[in-house]
Amino acid sequence: MKEEQTRLADERIPKLNEEQRKAFDEIVEAVNTKSGQIFFLHGPGGTGKTYIYNTLCYFLHGQGKIIICVASSGIAALLIIGGRTSHSCFKIPINIDELSSCQFGKNSDLAALFRLADLIIWDEAPMQHQHIHEAVDHTFRDVRGSDKPFGGLSVVFGGDFQQILPIHACSGPLFGTP
Repeated sequence: MKEEQTRLADERIPKLNEEQRKAFDEIVEAVNTKSGQIFFLHGPGGTGKTYIYNTLCYFLHGQGKIIICVASSGIAALLIIGGRTSHSCFKIPINIDELSSCQFGKNSDLAALFRLADLIIWDEAPMQHQHIHEAVDHTFRDVRGSDKPFGGLSVVFGGDFQQILPIHACSGPLFGTP
C-alpha cells in the first residue's frame, strides 16, 4: 500500500507547477516538523487545488502519515482521496453557534484518530459558516490537549472566495412592501 502511494506521488509531483510545488513543499514541511501551520489554497475552479490535495495524500500516505480529508459538500468530498463531508467526519451539530463543539467524546475512537492525525485537508472551507470551523477548532484543542489552533494539527483550507454569494445590507424589508 505505501509503495503504491509513493509511486502515485512520484508520478504526480513533477506535474506540479512552480506555485503548486511551493505550496506542496511548505505543507509537507509543516507536517514533517509538526509545526501546526494553517494554510489556505485559494483559486477558482481548474487551478489545481484538488490536484495538490490528492498529491499530498499520496505522498504523505506513502510516509505512513494520517491525512483527514473533508469538504463542505458531498460532491467536493468525492474528489479528494478518502474525502468525507466535514459534518460527517467531525460530527458537527446542525444547529451551531459560537459555543458549539463537535459531537464525539474525548475518549472515543474518533478522538483517538484525531490525536494521531498528521494533517487535515478541508476543501470549500469558505462555503461554511465560521462557527463550524470554530467548533472543530475548539474540539481539536480539547481532544489534542493543546491551546494551539486545531490542537497544533496542520490544516490546509481551500476554496474560492468568488463562489461566495455577496451579502448586502438593506434598510427596508427584503420581501413585500414596508
